[in-house]
Amino acid sequence: MPKGNKKTVGLVIVNTGNGKGKTTAALGMLLRGWGWEMKVVVPQFIKRSDADWGEHKAARRMGVEILPLGTGFSWRNKDSQTIKNQALKLWDLAKEKITSGAYDMVILDEISYPLRYGWLSPEEVLEVLRNRPKEVHVVITGQDVSQQCIDFADLQSAPINHSGTPPPPTT
Repeated sequence: MPKGNKKTVGLVIVNTGNGKGKTTAALGMLLRGWGWEMKVVVPQFIKRSDADWGEHKAARRMGVEILPLGTGFSWRNKDSQTIKNQALKLWDLAKEKITSGAYDMVILDEISYPLRYGWLSPEEVLEVLRNRPKEVHVVITGQDVSQQCIDFADLQSAPINHSGTPPPPTT
C-alpha cells in the first residue's frame, strides 16, 4: 500500500511447508513493499551473522535491513545453548522492530525453528503480533510453523504435495 493510506491494516502471513520457496516468497513481498516505499526489516533466525548471500547484497543496495543473527543450521553446530541465546537475542530485537511502529513490514525468516525447538513459545510470539501497531505486516517463514501461528495468520501458503498439485480444500 502506498504511504499515507490510513486504512492500511497489517496482515500476518505464514509461508510454511517442505521444500524451497518460503523465504523467496517473503523476499518478493519485501521487494513489493520497498517499491511502495514501505520500511521493511528481516530478522533471520538461521542465517549466520556473517552471511552475505544475494538477498543481503541486494538489501544493502536498496537500504533494507536484513539482520542475520543465527549460527547456521543447528545440526551443524553442537553448542545448542549458543544457538538458543542467539535466537532469543534476535527475538528481542524483532519484538522491538515489530512494536516500534517504525516499520511497515517485518519478515521473521525461519522463526519456525526457535519455535519448534521450544526456545520461543508460540503464545509469546502471538501476544506480540496481537499487540503490534495495526498497520504493521508480519511475515513468518520456515518449515513446520506451529498450528497456533497458522490459525492466527490472515494468509498462509499452501504446501504442494508430491504430485505437484495443491491439496484439496479442507472443510
